[in-house]
Amino acid sequence: PEILNNSFQLSSLPLQILLYVNGVYYIFYFLATLTMIVYKSQVFSYPDDFLAPDLLVLFIMAILEVPRLYLGSKGNLTEEEAPLGLSLVLTLGSVVLAVYFLAWQTYVLRADVILNALLLSAYGLESGLKVMAIAAFVS
Repeated sequence: PEILNNSFQLSSLPLQILLYVNGVYYIFYFLATLTMIVYKSQVFSYPDDFLAPDLLVLFIMAILEVPRLYLGSKGNLTEEEAPLGLSLVLTLGSVVLAVYFLAWQTYVLRADVILNALLLSAYGLESGLKVMAIAAFVS
């Protein structure tokens, strides 16, 4: 007897690819931003009171990135809206921290603007794909 499989795949391939690319880009982003903070602390008169918070924000962002990407990938692949929704909430936190590096850190170089503009663009695209995936899973 032939078994018919009428199930549809709802997970998003573009979202999965973007999550992977964001993971690779974030490693580059973290290393580049860390290097620039060290550079700025050596070249500019970087107040000691501001060096620690800039580093702390970068490390908090890195810690946040791991569950954000894991939950996004897991939610997409298992077609569950809860992990994907939680990843979306964590993305909002990452956006705030990226805006910190774009606008509020002690010294903002052109390289900071470029790195953060790329990161924020990726977050925006990823968030849109997450919302579309969640809508597909719910319906």
